[in-house]
Amino acid sequence: MSLNRIVTSWKGLLLVALLGWAYLPTLRELVDKWLNDPQYSHGILVPLFSLYLLRRNWDKLPQHPRPWPLAGYAVLAVALACRVLAAALYFTPLDGLSLVLCVAGMVLVASGGATLRWTWQPLVFLLFMIPLPYQVERMMGAELQHIATVVSTFVLQCLGQPAIAEGNTILIRDVRLGVVEACSGLRMLVTFAAFAVGAVMLLDRSWVVKLLVLVSAVPIALVTNILRITATGLAHIVLHDSPQRGNVLEFIHDFNGWMMMPIGLAMLLLELWLFRHLLIEPKKSAA
Repeated sequence: MSLNRIVTSWKGLLLVALLGWAYLPTLRELVDKWLNDPQYSHGILVPLFSLYLLRRNWDKLPQHPRPWPLAGYAVLAVALACRVLAAALYFTPLDGLSLVLCVAGMVLVASGGATLRWTWQPLVFLLFMIPLPYQVERMMGAELQHIATVVSTFVLQCLGQPAIAEGNTILIRDVRLGVVEACSGLRMLVTFAAFAVGAVMLLDRSWVVKLLVLVSAVPIALVTNILRITATGLAHIVLHDSPQRGNVLEFIHDFNGWMMMPIGLAMLLLELWLFRHLLIEPKKSAA
């Protein structure tokens, strides 16, 4: 390892330590969100995956960094403004964004644009550790609830069940299946979006394939949630007269929730397999 790379590594570690100390309250809030909010349980894996991306591209680290102090200080000024505004509004998402901007600014000050280009993927992926604003969660959750209710009702009707949608409730004979906010599928959408972006960052494929993988994250998340609601509705009908109905239905509801991610990942793997066999990549010209 060259002397320049060793010096750069130690500078980076020192800057990370100082940044961690400065943002310790913010990091505590984020960790609490990851551990206690199922919608952001994937957040604890986001920094680890970003570190993996850094390690994966370590050989591409610029040997002779050229600092960009002016650009770096400008980004740091924006990050500081975001943090001050976040503190005034008690707005954690903006504070989390300021953390990512601060890292980008410090990279520019210490090593310049070449190193920032080396770190752009890990920095972008760090955005998935930041919770969505409450109003965005509320609007998206309400829309996803409506979509899940309407489409799940249609699927149940196709399966021969007399299902009717009434608001966010599915009526099946004398069964009332409520599609509550926790069943909107927003958790699956946020988590699977992170998985899709991570997969794109690891794929060595054309931009067309990467774009298709990104776009497919939304329908895959919706389909898995609709399958879960439909399966739960069928379970209510089948077990309607069972003496152990309550306990069994509770287990089935939780089990269907656990199965959403494996099913979604299986769909993603199937999609990648289809792309591999159906889409022919153009041959790279020799250097």
